[in-house]
Amino acid sequence: VLENLKHRPVRTLLSAVAIGVQVTMILTLVGVSEGVLGDIAAHSRGTGADILVRPPGSSVLAFSGDMPEGIVGLVRKEPHVVQATGTKVQSIGNFDSITGINLDEFNRMSGGLRYLEGGAFTGPNDLLVDDVYAGAHKLHAGDILNLGLKWRVAGVVESGKLSHLFAPLDSLQDKYSAKDKVSVIYVKIDNPKNMAAVIDSLKGKLEDYKVFSLDEFVSLISVDSIPILKRFTSVVIGLAVIVGFLVVFLSMYTAVLERTREIGILKALGASPGYIMAILLRETFVLAVVGAIAGILMSYGTQAIMRVFVPTMPMLIARAWWPWSALIALTGSMIGAIYPGFKAARQDAIEALAYD
Repeated sequence: VLENLKHRPVRTLLSAVAIGVQVTMILTLVGVSEGVLGDIAAHSRGTGADILVRPPGSSVLAFSGDMPEGIVGLVRKEPHVVQATGTKVQSIGNFDSITGINLDEFNRMSGGLRYLEGGAFTGPNDLLVDDVYAGAHKLHAGDILNLGLKWRVAGVVESGKLSHLFAPLDSLQDKYSAKDKVSVIYVKIDNPKNMAAVIDSLKGKLEDYKVFSLDEFVSLISVDSIPILKRFTSVVIGLAVIVGFLVVFLSMYTAVLERTREIGILKALGASPGYIMAILLRETFVLAVVGAIAGILMSYGTQAIMRVFVPTMPMLIARAWWPWSALIALTGSMIGAIYPGFKAARQDAIEALAYD
């Protein structure tokens, strides 16, 4: 088996790389999904809030929809609520958004932003960016950033709290025609034991609004709880199986045609159809294993590329998916080898020896 693979090194290499690509496709998709969702969860925890209030009809990932800012005052009057602040999330395309905050309120709730450059807002056109976004766009305090509207980078802050981009809440509301509107209300309570009582009270007063504990909200941020992402993952895995099937089918079918005389000699010496079939399947197995290893290694390269070109969309190395992606690659490869294997096993020895 190894000698057969070594005899045609270019084909063997290309087949293994092609199988590796399907493994990398799967690991990249899963890694990006887990990385982005994990990033959202970590930024949510960074607010220091215990409860979130969101408008009716909003989804887990998209902070779509607004609610009257006056609801913040209603929430603050609830027993056991020690802090509540509203934020306005404004999409600016390319999966990025600006979050409008009341800086003093947000600092009291989250423990404060840590400045790496510059300082707090000094005017309505000021923007704070975290170190991830600043590194990706080579920004420093004092730079002008054009996001459809021009902003001045007042400071660069440490990442991990709520957003990559912050603007004064009232300024963001004015610039995007959302006067007295907020997208999310973050609530801090005096004691975790009072969580259920506060949530029940808010749900009773704010019918149709989405009220979550932070832990409940974070638990919803997963691939399984987002149907469209789960279906997309299934589609990509299906495409990966098809890719593996076609690559191995073409490689093994061509190999069978090229080795027709060799197969004839083996059958003339008494090799059974099962023996011939087993040779091709073992070759396929070796190709699949080498391809799976190559795919896992290439996923590290994909992660490095993502960090350079799309740093705000983090990718994790999905180690839990290594055996699954390898199994998917092996399955697709074995299916692709079945027909060429049957063709080789059913060849007549005399016809094979006469093949030119």
